[in-house]
Amino acid sequence: MTRTRFQDALNFVMRWEGGLADHPNDPGGRTMKGVTQRTYDRWRADNGLPMRDVAQIEDAELEAIYEDGYWSRGRCDRLRAQLDLVQFDTGVNMGPNRAIKILQTSVGASPDGQFGPRTEAACDDCELTPAITCYCDIREGIYRRLAQRPGQNIFLTGWLNRLDDLRAQVGVPGFSPSRSGATERVERLQDLGPNDPLEVWQ
Repeated sequence: MTRTRFQDALNFVMRWEGGLADHPNDPGGRTMKGVTQRTYDRWRADNGLPMRDVAQIEDAELEAIYEDGYWSRGRCDRLRAQLDLVQFDTGVNMGPNRAIKILQTSVGASPDGQFGPRTEAACDDCELTPAITCYCDIREGIYRRLAQRPGQNIFLTGWLNRLDDLRAQVGVPGFSPSRSGATERVERLQDLGPNDPLEVWQ
């Protein structure tokens, strides 16, 4: 079941992660299907493989990076359906550290970035729809704050389109699936450091 949910979540993410991108204002840098060159370099090094251009990434490598670096690292396998997708997509676009802190904030846990027993219990006990709605609202607030930085406003429409598609996918009230589907790649954000606080989002 968890494996199927990962595949379903990956399918959603791939709707928004296009081919090769290397926009000068993208803080993530050179990226292929949502995997940055830095992430790919690190994964290849960890697996004893020589460095190469992320444009050459193979499907099996792509899946392994997403599963290990985002699904497992974001503890998506410990979350209920729908919340796991929100956590996974956020981790991919905004970084796993930030995603865990948003998750903790949305379920009323302390946003310390550590997914421990208290965070897991808060996720298990929360009312799912209000928690997901709050999670997405936090994500939107962060996007809007980041868009105020020089050179970042051009990404806001893409960020919000992706977020609204996610809201529709998980059943947040007031959002409908896009009839045209995703047609653009959305720029990645640089993750928070483990000890960095979550941005002010309100």
